[in-house]
Amino acid sequence: MRSGLRMILETDPDIEVVGEAADGAQAVAEATALRPDVVLLDVRMPGMDGVAAAWELARLPVRVLVLTTYDHDEYVRETLRAGARGFVLKSQRPEEILLAVKAVAQGQAALAPSTTLRLIETLRAAAPPPPGEPLTDREREVLALLAQGETTRGIAGHLSISQTTANTHVQHILRKLGANSRLRAVAVARALGLI
Repeated sequence: MRSGLRMILETDPDIEVVGEAADGAQAVAEATALRPDVVLLDVRMPGMDGVAAAWELARLPVRVLVLTTYDHDEYVRETLRAGARGFVLKSQRPEEILLAVKAVAQGQAALAPSTTLRLIETLRAAAPPPPGEPLTDREREVLALLAQGETTRGIAGHLSISQTTANTHVQHILRKLGANSRLRAVAVARALGLI
């Protein structure tokens, strides 16, 4: 695999392969000695795996691009958390791998299309739902006070309303924003630009 990868990389005149390693520990040693712009790591390697190697390489002025067969969310999260700038698959076309190496060398990120799609779906699932119905002016006032950390008693005092009425407004806000807590309601409202 390394020989084939070297051949692919060497077809591009802008890329120079300066070293190879059979495992994570050797990759870290080679990168420490050679200081390449980009280090290509697999996730699964003998001895020190790619995730551990990425953590070690984070201390060096090199950029890590993970090139693997294993398109698993856990590997993506762990290697990106360790500082990798990209996560691409060995099944991608050679020209896509070359583009990923160049992108990472230029300080950009590179993700496999399937990884990008899953990331988008994860972010979409975590995004706040749009409000089902608009907030009234009074609910917006209550929401602003919630964002300032006011309690129901504090809201009632500021707006000269009863605590029961203040609590009713808070409950309406939670329902309309699809939130299960005051803190979540404030977060959703900020995400939607309501406050």
